[in-house]
Amino acid sequence: MSRLGHMGARLYRGEVGYDFVGKRKIWYAVSILITITAIVGLAVRGLNMGIEFQGGAVFTTPKTSVSASDAEHTASTVSGHDAIVQELGTGGLRIQISGVDTAKSDQIKAELSKELGVKSDDINADLVGPSWGEQIANKAWTGLAVFMVLVVIYLAIAFEWRMAIAALIALIHDITITVGVYALVGFEVTPGTVIGLLTILGYSLYDTVVVFDSLKEQSKDLTKQTRWTYSEVANRSINSTLVRSINTTVVALLPVAGLLFIGGGVLGAGMLNDISLSLFVGLAAGAYSSIFIATPLVADLKEREPQMKALKKRVLAKRAAAARDAETARVRTPQDGEPDDGLDDAGPDDDDGAAPAVVGPRGQRTQPSSRGRGRGRPSGKRR
Repeated sequence: MSRLGHMGARLYRGEVGYDFVGKRKIWYAVSILITITAIVGLAVRGLNMGIEFQGGAVFTTPKTSVSASDAEHTASTVSGHDAIVQELGTGGLRIQISGVDTAKSDQIKAELSKELGVKSDDINADLVGPSWGEQIANKAWTGLAVFMVLVVIYLAIAFEWRMAIAALIALIHDITITVGVYALVGFEVTPGTVIGLLTILGYSLYDTVVVFDSLKEQSKDLTKQTRWTYSEVANRSINSTLVRSINTTVVALLPVAGLLFIGGGVLGAGMLNDISLSLFVGLAAGAYSSIFIATPLVADLKEREPQMKALKKRVLAKRAAAARDAETARVRTPQDGEPDDGLDDAGPDDDDGAAPAVVGPRGQRTQPSSRGRGRGRPSGKRR
């Protein structure tokens, strides 16, 4: 068995573990800080919306020797708007310009034909109206709202309403961080971005539901015992599924990282950037929230119940009594290999093996009889 597998087995059996729930205030503070940073970045920088949402034109050229930077300068100068140019695998260019109408599109097409040295008829121009992007955005928001409502209903039925609330907060946490990263990085928001955002919702819930299922099993008849509190059982559930969560997250992140850093960064595939960035950030945020946010939130909500408060009080009282009994036994019982120092009977002034002090009038001192006393002495009788 590998070292990671051995550690996972020990975590599952509860032999080792980390106190995730006990240190939940630290994780809450980290999440609040990251969320505030994402919101500030979104408010200050805003999202770089693609032409699908703003409207504009997309020009696709055949193979040309003109570089992408020169084509970008030409397109920006002619249109008066910022242009985004991407190199295609065929050697051609894909030029996106926002806020362009039909008349302006024909002018830009003619100028690009001169600068790139290609025929005007070989340049494909597609116009995108802003209404299409607005429809996509509205449908995405509708799908997101319906998804969250269905998730809350399902989790409330399958588990309980506290877990549903915690999962919903974790989802909002993940989406906020992902959108904030998009604003800070400046990646263009396209329909691929929307697809990625909707996809991460399922991944975000996966690890959370796994931990919740373990917590549900381990917390059955919890109030009938006095060994564990609900927070401790929740912490055991996180530790027992920790290696599984790490493995599934790493396996999911590896291909997404390949799309983001190799497909998008090296090959320059723009659509891959849009999808992979949202997936990469969302997967990482989802794994974090399922361990550090969702389950500690459930423990906080459950510990407010009267029966869980009473359980915690009984558990702590039992542990305090056991600690007192252990301390008493340690004082009264000598350790193995150590002489009995007589602490239970001797007074504070007794040392060096001295006899204990006698309280009250002193009686006669009794000498031990000797077997050899009087042997060899005359009996004193006269013959």
